[in-house]
Amino acid sequence: MKDSLLDQGQRRRLVERLREKGIRDERVLQAFMEVPRHYFVPGFLHAHAYGEDALPIACGQTISQPFTVAMQMQLLELQPKQKILEIGTGSGFQAALLKSMGAYVYTIERQADLYHEAEQRFQQLKLPIPIRHGDGYAGWPELAPFDRILLTCGAAEPPQKLLAQLKTGGIMVAPIGTGEQTMTRIVRNAENDFQSETFGSCRFVPMLEKETGFNKK
Repeated sequence: MKDSLLDQGQRRRLVERLREKGIRDERVLQAFMEVPRHYFVPGFLHAHAYGEDALPIACGQTISQPFTVAMQMQLLELQPKQKILEIGTGSGFQAALLKSMGAYVYTIERQADLYHEAEQRFQQLKLPIPIRHGDGYAGWPELAPFDRILLTCGAAEPPQKLLAQLKTGGIMVAPIGTGEQTMTRIVRNAENDFQSETFGSCRFVPMLEKETGFNKK
């Protein structure tokens, strides 16, 4: 896939805007510099790939605003070689960013068309990111526990099956609520001890459940 000097310059400007808005984790900013966002949006939106807006993708879903993505990643406090479960692959952009930061990324997508598109995109970009098609509420129990869990869709309340798959000392970042959600970071201090902290309002597509079966990859 083509990555022009113009694209690279637009990424640098995007990174500077993220820094101005309060993103301080230099590893997050470096990931935004390394991963071309235009690879993950429909071709006709290439010119808008490095703007401020969420952009439409297949199945009525969106690729989130760059600042929202960066804020979630900063809240994760991700360290290299940690194992992270992402719920809601979408275009695959955020999974690619997390992979760029040195994490072991596993991602679940409920929408079949998005699942197949992301799987193909990971193959084209030579990104070894395991992706599963199915119910994100169920998580990926055979690979648990995870150091980090990230939800890129809004859940009415913290999903208990996912919290159970979080390692002690681990962090979940998720939009919680119905309609307008609240960005929430949950730390598992002990087996039955979870501490929550909120970071302002947000709006994500709702998390869906009860997809039957999984396709393992």
